[in-house]
Amino acid sequence: MSTPATHDHDREEGLDFQPRFDASGLVTCVATDAASGDVLMVAHMNDEALRRTIETGEGWYYSRSRKALWKKGESSGHVQRVVEMRMDCDQDAVWIKVEQAGAACHTGRRSCFYRAVARGDGGPRLFFVDADKMFDPAKVYG
Repeated sequence: MSTPATHDHDREEGLDFQPRFDASGLVTCVATDAASGDVLMVAHMNDEALRRTIETGEGWYYSRSRKALWKKGESSGHVQRVVEMRMDCDQDAVWIKVEQAGAACHTGRRSCFYRAVARGDGGPRLFFVDADKMFDPAKVYG
């Protein structure tokens, strides 16, 4: 058996924490509401964000656009307390179940997934679902 196959088998079946970061040094993270199971947001974590999330029990992420580490709620106060963290089979994606204080989305909504996709005559269209704002982003972020 070759070393890569053994390594993949260990990563997929073993109990060693071996996150597999992409070429940009990131893993995808899905955050869901621990009580309802609703998807709140999808973001990315670098090694430091992943480490801080584990150490503090709060959601930390890496912003690809700002190229910076950020703690969920550091500006808005809408922090995420991690209830459970899971890794996917090949350890390149993270799922965190959180208790979300306030809104998860920077648009002021509870979830970043506030639009549904429907087929239309001219192609796919979006429509709002669960889109009520919990806060005014302009007042919170300036």
